[in-house]
Amino acid sequence: MAATSPPTPPESRLRGWLLKGLQRSASPSSGPYHEEPPAHQHSWWQVMCLTGVDYFSTLGYQPGIAALAAGALSPIATVLLVALTLFGALPTYRAVAEQSPHGLGSLSMLERLLPGWRGKLLVLFLLGFVATAFIVTITLSAADATAHVLHNPFVPEFFSGWQVPVTLALIAALGGVFLLGFSEAISIAVVLVAVYLVLNVVVVGVALGHVLADPALVTDWRATLTSEHSSPIAMIAVALYVMPKLALGLSGFETGVAVMPLVKGDLAQRIAGAKKLLTTAALIMSVFLITSSFATTVLIPAAEFAEGGAANGRALAYLAHEYLGDWFGTAYDLSTIAILWFAGASALAGLLNIVPRYLPRYGMAPDWSRAARPMVLVFTAISFVLTLFFGADVESQGGAYATGVLALILSAAVAVTLSAWTAGRTRTAIPFAVITLIFAYATVANIIERPDGLVIALLFVLAIVVTSLISRATRSTELRVTHITLDDLARRFINEAGEIRLIANEPNARDRAEYVGKAREAWELHRLRAAEGPLFLEVTVPDASEFAGELRVVGEERHGFRVLRMESSSIANSIAALLLYLRDQTGKTPHVYYHWAAEGNPIGALLRYLVFGGGDIPPLTREVLRQAEPETERRPVVHVG
Repeated sequence: MAATSPPTPPESRLRGWLLKGLQRSASPSSGPYHEEPPAHQHSWWQVMCLTGVDYFSTLGYQPGIAALAAGALSPIATVLLVALTLFGALPTYRAVAEQSPHGLGSLSMLERLLPGWRGKLLVLFLLGFVATAFIVTITLSAADATAHVLHNPFVPEFFSGWQVPVTLALIAALGGVFLLGFSEAISIAVVLVAVYLVLNVVVVGVALGHVLADPALVTDWRATLTSEHSSPIAMIAVALYVMPKLALGLSGFETGVAVMPLVKGDLAQRIAGAKKLLTTAALIMSVFLITSSFATTVLIPAAEFAEGGAANGRALAYLAHEYLGDWFGTAYDLSTIAILWFAGASALAGLLNIVPRYLPRYGMAPDWSRAARPMVLVFTAISFVLTLFFGADVESQGGAYATGVLALILSAAVAVTLSAWTAGRTRTAIPFAVITLIFAYATVANIIERPDGLVIALLFVLAIVVTSLISRATRSTELRVTHITLDDLARRFINEAGEIRLIANEPNARDRAEYVGKAREAWELHRLRAAEGPLFLEVTVPDASEFAGELRVVGEERHGFRVLRMESSSIANSIAALLLYLRDQTGKTPHVYYHWAAEGNPIGALLRYLVFGGGDIPPLTREVLRQAEPETERRPVVHVG
């Protein structure tokens, strides 16, 4: 009777399903911290549609939120927003596209400008605002899609109070699709955007036709403006004051640079294509923002924008039903629901791309965060919490969304300004500095008016920083080396050695006295003779904040001694990785020799290791080796005297 293998436990099958796609390194000389080029690239206008599901979908709720925030001044405030879009956000992100063409966006620019821990901590802080913008995109889009569902005249009145359950169901469906396996289908985005824009052209065109046919509507609107505001200057001042509340209309620029790798062509063509898609999307959206704001403000009674009103969260849909009938209005609702749902999918896909691009590279994410499904569950759960917190209300989430969007654009403006300034391009830096100040005002004004967005962003920041530091500590004993190369002289040293014996030396003066003293110490502590051909091994730490990287070993003859030199973010991890590499390459068991460090506080040594890459090197080296190689007889030997 043939032997049968025992059945796989259900928990093992569940774990395997959740962690499917998790990339693990097969050897100490290779690692997962690299980016594969996208399998498929597309024309810039097709990629623009992928950005557009986020950007253009804001038409579903932007006019209604603008009317609530600015009242009759909504068109004027929207014109100011469009000016900020075309002369502020657009040139900023065109510059970002040129300086960060691989899709990492403004965060990578700031990381380069502020090396070391400062840059990484800033990125962690900004990731909190990225999470705010993208998570609220999911919850806000789902809430607005629900509003379009429940206000449709063909939906039974029984469901009128189901805003929260329906929104949660849409978010759960989004998470379920990603759990089953979701790939960004640009063809779907092209269809959704094309249909949605065409329907909006029809709705806005018909609405403007009604305005032109009845000049009294414009007269009444102007009378309302003059009765509420004493002068045009007062109108502009109030419009500037409320304009930050309309920042939802700036959504999509960060997504626009994130999708750059999907643009077809070489690097120069990708940059040119990204600039085209950013400019075209901004121009299209600017036209729709101005015309839709004017039409909805003039044609819809103010009471309908308030909570419970027929135009709340769905101003253009209100006009579609009012002037084109319920059947066309239903088609418009379905198109709006589809693009809003896909905007949530785009945001979730963006989050799933951002986490592996930054946090694992810093060593600041748990190992399972590189698998999509666990992260889908985490982001879906957070979206549930925010939906319950805001009661699935569209307008109340606007502050949090605007905070995330404005913070991202502000960081991009700062990055572009600093980049131009450090490069000596003062004439370029000054205009971007002005743009930075304007976005700083908008961000601060939005936070003062609606601080809940800042609170949510800071909660995200706190969660990211805490989990990142814990992860960095727990992952500190990984090999942390993605690739190892030896130059010709270093390889000759290894090949000519009998037994591989490495004397760890902390390089200081690097004069003859230092090497002679270290060789004498090796004899006194380990009885290691010069005739045995030991090699000195020196590691310097240029940037301890890096978690993983390539290891390049350079050979050098100095004062009659043979020296192997390398740079790494962590001394213990790099030495352990080199020992395993030499074992695999030569078939010999390498030995490394240390002098025991001076006594000190072990907690202090641990902190020095985590922050500066140093600390108690001998026990840390052994621990890294123990975790990397469970078989004792195959493990390189660490000697401490």
